[in-house]
Amino acid sequence: MKEKSYRSLVKSISWRTIGTIDTILIAWLVIGQLNFAIAIGGVEFFTKMLLYFLHERAWNRIKFGKTETSPIEYEI
Repeated sequence: MKEKSYRSLVKSISWRTIGTIDTILIAWLVIGQLNFAIAIGGVEFFTKMLLYFLHERAWNRIKFGKTETSPIEYEI
């Protein structure tokens, strides 16, 4: 089954939102400055989202671990 590119985009955004919240919290705990932590998270959100999207699209082209599905649910 092949995924549409917009599915990868939505997955990229949802995953990056979770990851960015995590990054902001970690940066805030380590640095202690919320404004700086948000700045780090803001930059990281876009760079990692782009990398994830490209990674997803590349893996969508690789046949490793995929099986072909038949449009016929049964055979006689």
